[in-house]
Amino acid sequence: MLNDALDTQDKEDASATSNTHIALDQHAFFINRELSNLGFNQRVLAQALDESHPLLERLKYLLISASNMDEFFEIRVAGLMQRILFEREVVGPDGMHTKDVLSQISHTVHQMVDEQYRILNDVLIPKLEDEGIRFLRRSHWTEQQELWIENYVTTDVLPLVSPIGLDPAHPFPRLVNKSLNFIVDLEGKDAFGRDLGLAIVPAPRSLPRMVSLPSDISEPGHSFVFLSSMIHAHTEKLFPGMKVNGCYQFRITRNADLDVDVEGVADLAITLKGELHSRRFGTAVRLEVADNCPEHLTHILLKEVGLTEESLYRVNGPVNLKRLMRLPSMIGRADLLFPPFTPKIPKGLTRKDNIFDAISKRSFLLLHPFQSFSPVVQLLRQAAKDPAVAAIKQTLYRTGNDSPVVHALLEAARNGKEVTVIVELRARFDEEENLELASRLQEAGAVVVYGVVDYKTHAKMILIVRRENGELKRYCHLGTGNYHSGNARLYTDYSYLSAEPNLCEDVHKVFQQLTGMGKTERMSKIIYAPFTLKRQLIKMIEGEAKAAEEGKAGHIILKCNGLTEPKVIQALYRASQAGVTIDLIIRGMCALRTGIVGVSDNIRVFSIIGRFLEHTRVYYFANAETRVYCASADLMERNLNRRVETCFPIEDNSMADRVYNELMLYVNDSVQRWQLQQNGTYLLEQKAGAESAQTQLLSQLSGLGK
Repeated sequence: MLNDALDTQDKEDASATSNTHIALDQHAFFINRELSNLGFNQRVLAQALDESHPLLERLKYLLISASNMDEFFEIRVAGLMQRILFEREVVGPDGMHTKDVLSQISHTVHQMVDEQYRILNDVLIPKLEDEGIRFLRRSHWTEQQELWIENYVTTDVLPLVSPIGLDPAHPFPRLVNKSLNFIVDLEGKDAFGRDLGLAIVPAPRSLPRMVSLPSDISEPGHSFVFLSSMIHAHTEKLFPGMKVNGCYQFRITRNADLDVDVEGVADLAITLKGELHSRRFGTAVRLEVADNCPEHLTHILLKEVGLTEESLYRVNGPVNLKRLMRLPSMIGRADLLFPPFTPKIPKGLTRKDNIFDAISKRSFLLLHPFQSFSPVVQLLRQAAKDPAVAAIKQTLYRTGNDSPVVHALLEAARNGKEVTVIVELRARFDEEENLELASRLQEAGAVVVYGVVDYKTHAKMILIVRRENGELKRYCHLGTGNYHSGNARLYTDYSYLSAEPNLCEDVHKVFQQLTGMGKTERMSKIIYAPFTLKRQLIKMIEGEAKAAEEGKAGHIILKCNGLTEPKVIQALYRASQAGVTIDLIIRGMCALRTGIVGVSDNIRVFSIIGRFLEHTRVYYFANAETRVYCASADLMERNLNRRVETCFPIEDNSMADRVYNELMLYVNDSVQRWQLQQNGTYLLEQKAGAESAQTQLLSQLSGLGK
């Protein structure tokens, strides 16, 4: 039906006298965001088959795709199922009904799960065995290994296991989200004369899911046994005197989205803390079982968790692949990983330098991870110790459990600085960490604010106020990513360090609005959501269209993680109709459809999947007065309408040229660039001997490969 709609539109476009008569809100012009999200995960999974990647990195891509799938069900699928349950179905720009979306998700994910386990069992495990890294099946255990495993189960596993026989006094237990469990088919009567027939065995969450066997009972290299195999082999020890007819692993994925009704809430932190426990026991949204589990047992499980066959996934291997992520650290094989590199630090920003003096002279633009994140940390560390620094303000969304950024803020507060931190408690899956962080900061004397109710604070900002020559001077940092030092080694993001007075004044105004109250104030540099960013973006897109109509060469490059906002997409369609060349570098979900005659002929959409997670948000307009902007915002409804986001200009011409050149590396990438096709799929076109954009940036900015 999609192809028919597009064919009809193409015929209408061919006969139309003007592109302006085409209605740009047609359902056929938009791709469903959830299915597009799955497409991104398919591209991640494809990396596991790319032989140009080191072997353990290929395994990581497989595991990342599994982890992404978990979150997709916990949040996206859970939300769709709730819409149906509460009869809140909303048809999006693509026109698909919720039930149809869920049906298509089920079809696609079943294929992906089969592919995940095929790659694991038929490709990666054999290659790991060639490297001396083995996962031993029970049928391959030697007599010595069997004895060692039996002892391990007896001493380390059984004391922690609590089997649950199913009877009226022991109904089906409420199992923790994504926990490993077993359904056991039993025969015989127990000590109380009960003929139970079935039992559930939850695997202790404190135990590793794979155990390394001692070298003296293994072949050279590394030999591992899965905990599930150990429990399978010794299930009868849990049910003495009973016959075990079968033991099958399963896992339940639950709704993990926190639905906090802020109306009437006196303290968001206390309310959120109370909701965190419920995340582990939300409504079931997916059931994974071993592929050899009998039909009658899977039907029992489906009935108990309230799901249908559409939500059942049979797997040929461990039900929680993410637990294999520990493998690289357990074996120490650097030769099977990406080569290490040292991010460069620009002159003036090292530990020995006075960073305030350096930033006073000029602004700095850093591209992580190719350039080091340490200057941002060093800025805070120097501010914490500097007697001239009077105040520090910062937003925190995700920072990590043991963050040097947080340590610097704690030190600053203890040293008597005025420290104000806006902690976004509702950073998904980091809520508990952020609650603890907020408590630590408050105990140190910092003022902690939780942002604005109903609007997540997603902006990345630091403002430092310093007394110099009897006057107060401000310094700021603005970024496209989070203040997480670990992520800064894995995610690509821009950092901007500046003492430019007007920019710092704008940052000050944003902080004032977040911590206090008042009407929106006019900004001279920063564009910010939810007030001006969407409107100004559309205005800049329209400006490029006008330039093209005047005969100028129009060019727009937008790089971000997601593009789903309908009004922005329609503005891009109009610019394409005006003749603007549009290159969109969208890593994840993209609702815009390319290749529509008379509508999106001039638009190309690329997704870059490589060693680093592409996370930069950059907007380029060839004919605008300010050509380049960096931002914290993706081009999605939530970011532009329901979050506090900042977008800041790169006004220095040399910096703007640099960002443009870096963007063009991605546009011209012929190694890791996937191009969106009209039907919503992506095509990878690789050229032999070419270097990816990330490889070139590593060489240019970090020196790796030189």
